Amino acid sequence: MESDGLHLSIDYVGSSGVMLSPESKAALQTSLVILQNENKFNRVYFWGKILGVKDDYFIAQGVYKDEFAGRKTFYSKDCIHWGLLPPATAEMKEKSKLAKGRFTGDPSYEFEHVETKKVGEGEEATEEEETTIVKEEDRLSSVIAEIDDDVRIVPRGAFVQVPTAEVVINRSFEGLSVQEAAKLCNYMHFREAKRLDLKTLLQRANMDKAIDFMDSVEDDVPRGSWSLQFERGSGLLTLRSLQWPGYAFFHIPATHKYGSVYFGTGEKNQDLPFML
Repeated sequence: MESDGLHLSIDYVGSSGVMLSPESKAALQTSLVILQNENKFNRVYFWGKILGVKDDYFIAQGVYKDEFAGRKTFYSKDCIHWGLLPPATAEMKEKSKLAKGRFTGDPSYEFEHVETKKVGEGEEATEEEETTIVKEEDRLSSVIAEIDDDVRIVPRGAFVQVPTAEVVINRSFEGLSVQEAAKLCNYMHFREAKRLDLKTLLQRANMDKAIDFMDSVEDDVPRGSWSLQFERGSGLLTLRSLQWPGYAFFHIPATHKYGSVYFGTGEKNQDLPFML
């Protein structure tokens, strides 16, 4: 969620167990403004908090004019001092999958994954141990990128793709109506579209290309991985991910107010297909 008005927006996802202490709110309100000014970002988002065994990581992301390009991710343990995380590469993501269990809270900590491999054939075959080192800092960057890719969402129409292919905020977005807010098809994955099946392409052919350039969460696999609820009558909508427990999105129908945040251990629910 945007750093502007964070102290108010965070309360909209309070029913999902997301809470910040008054001290953390005050520190974030100041430090995120400084972070934005120092890096000349157009906007800074408070991404959330990843819970560690010893310490927790507070995460923020800065973006320039194009929301899809040049996004930078920062972490902090005191909500005041911020460190830049390295961009998550394909190799980092693959290696990070080998690290199991909770984060420790120490970015310099190294996970060791030992794998036994068979070398040679027949009677001359021997077993050798191969050790892979995974830095917690790299794993943190990879998990954040994976969460963004899997579940970070925005309401349909909140962003537009201009002729230069840049993705920018839609200044004329006035929110979803209560009826629209109740439909999963009106929430989009905030990333470049990945679904290229015939059904999706045919649907997009009849839609506004400036708005419908992202994938809808309606067709997410497995079905039922999103929990949609109205609160305060129909005055507040919340969407929670069952795939990544801890991710919560909110939208106030008929207004431009929306946002999302992740408060969790950074562990994906791999058993979800068997639970639905």
